[in-house]
Amino acid sequence: MSKPAGDSVSNAPHPGAWAPLRLPMFRAFWLASLGSNIGTWINGTASGWVMTDLSPSPVMVSLVQAAGSLPIVMFALAAGAFTDIVDRRRYLIVTQIWMALSAAALAFLAGTGQLDAWSLLILTFALGSGAAMSMPALNATIAELAPGNLLPQAVALGSLSMNLSRAIGPAIGGLLLVQLGAWVAYGLNMISFIGMVLMLWHWKREGDEQALPPERFFQALRAGLRYAHMASLFRAVLVRATAFIVFATSVWALLPLIARRELAGGPGIYGLLLTFVGIGAVATAVFMPRIRMYITRDRQVLIATMVYALTTVALATIRSEAMLYGIMVICGAAWLSVLSSLQVAAQISVPAWVRGRALALYIMIFSLGMTLGSLLWGWVAEQAGTPAALLASAVGAALAALAVRGFSLGAREAPDLAPSHHWTHPSVAEEPDQDRGPVLVTIEYEVALDQRGAFLDAMQPLGVIRRRDGAFAWGIFEDIAIPGRYVETFQVDSWLDHLRQHARVTREDQRVQETINRFHIGEAPPRVSHFVGGTPASSTAYNSMETGP
Repeated sequence: MSKPAGDSVSNAPHPGAWAPLRLPMFRAFWLASLGSNIGTWINGTASGWVMTDLSPSPVMVSLVQAAGSLPIVMFALAAGAFTDIVDRRRYLIVTQIWMALSAAALAFLAGTGQLDAWSLLILTFALGSGAAMSMPALNATIAELAPGNLLPQAVALGSLSMNLSRAIGPAIGGLLLVQLGAWVAYGLNMISFIGMVLMLWHWKREGDEQALPPERFFQALRAGLRYAHMASLFRAVLVRATAFIVFATSVWALLPLIARRELAGGPGIYGLLLTFVGIGAVATAVFMPRIRMYITRDRQVLIATMVYALTTVALATIRSEAMLYGIMVICGAAWLSVLSSLQVAAQISVPAWVRGRALALYIMIFSLGMTLGSLLWGWVAEQAGTPAALLASAVGAALAALAVRGFSLGAREAPDLAPSHHWTHPSVAEEPDQDRGPVLVTIEYEVALDQRGAFLDAMQPLGVIRRRDGAFAWGIFEDIAIPGRYVETFQVDSWLDHLRQHARVTREDQRVQETINRFHIGEAPPRVSHFVGGTPASSTAYNSMETGP
C-alpha cells in the first residue's frame, strides 16, 4: 500500500526549500496568502501615493504607514490569545471579511471622489485592525499545516509569499493608479480577501484533541507574557527584531517622498522601486536554505543589517533612477535575510500551546517599532530633510545591530519542543475539582555531598521551566539534618493549571529533568507529592505520590 504524498514529504530526510508546497492544504493556504499579500501591497502603494496628493506633509505621508501598523501594537496580544483559545478557522474567516469590507469602503470613497486624508487614515487603521487580529492566527497556521521537520521551509515560504507579493503588488498598484485610479486598486484588494475566505471555508481543520478546557482570555494573556519573559531564546528574538525595525522602517516610511521629490517621479517610479525590492527579496529567498548551511542566524542577521544600512545611505545620496533600482534589489535581499531569520527563530523557539500568543508578541513588537520608527523618521525628515533622516537611520541601524550581538537566536538545529508526555497523571484518592487550589508539588532528591554544587546549578534551568509553564513560586531546599537531601517545591493556582503543566512539558524539558535525575542516588525515581489547598468535594483527604511531577 503506497503512502500519501504528504507522508513522503514530511518523512524525507533532507526536505528541500519547496517541499511544503507538495502538501495540498499548505499549497492552497500559500497561494491564498500570496493573493492576499499582493492585494495588501497594491493597497499600500495606492494609499502612500494618494496621501502625497491629499497632503504634502511628510508627517501625513508617514502616518499612512503608522495607521496600518498601530492597530497591530494595540490588538496583537488579544489576537494571539484568541488564536490559542478559539476555533482558528472561523476566527480567521471573520477577520478576512472585516478587511474585505474596509477595502470596499476605500474603493467606494475613492471612486466617488469623497476620499480625503483623514478618511484614508481611518480606513487604513481599520484594515490594520483586521490585519492585527489575523496575523498571529495566520502565522500559527503555518506550523499547523506543515509538520515539524518542514517548519523552517514553511516559514521561509511564508516570507517568500510576502516578498514575492512585494515584487508584484507595487508594480500593479502603480499601473492601476496611472491607468484606472485608486478605486480599482482598493477594489482588487477587496477581492484578494474574498479569496482567502474561500480557502478557509474549504479547510477541513482537525479539532484540537485536548481533554483540558481552554484557558480564559486574561489567563491566556498572562500565560503568554510569562512564557515570553521566561524563555530566553524567544526573548532574544524580540530584542533583535526591535533593534532592527526601529531604524529600518525609515526606508518604507520615506520612499514615497524619495520617488516624488528627489527623483521627481510619479506613482510608476514609486511602484518600480518597491518592485525591485521584491525582486531582491525573492532571489534571496530561493538561496536561503543554502545560505543557512554556511552561516548561523546570528551572523546572517548582523551581516544583512549592515548591508541594509549601506543601502539606506545609498538611497539618501544617489539620485540616479537606474542606480537606485539596483540598490533597491540589494535592499530587498537584506530585508528578507533579516526578517526570514527572525521569523524562523520566532516560530521554532516556542511550543504549539503558546505559539499564537508568542507570535502575536513578536508581531506587536515589530509593528510598534514600525509605528514609532515611521513617526520618528517622518518628523526628522520634516525638520532636516529626507536624505538626513535616512542617513541618521542608517547609522542607528548599524550601531543597534552591534549592540545586540550578545542576544543569540540559537543554533542551526531547532529545539525539540514537541510535548514529551512523560509526566504521568497524578495518582489521587479522589480527583480534585479543577478549580481547587493552590497546588503545592514537592520532589525529593538525595544527592552525593560532593555533587551538591553541580546539582544546584542544574536545578536553575528547571526552575525557569516550572515558572515559565505556570508556577507562581519555585524553590529548592536542603534538609539541614540530613545534608544532601533536597526538596524541590513549586506552586500553581489550581489543579487545572497543574494538569496544563503536564501537557506543556517538552522533550527539551525532559532532557533537563533527566540530567537532574542522574544526580539522585536514592531510590529511583525521586519521590513526588501533591498537596491541594481549598475545601475538598468530600471528606476524603489525600496526598498523592507518583513517578513524574
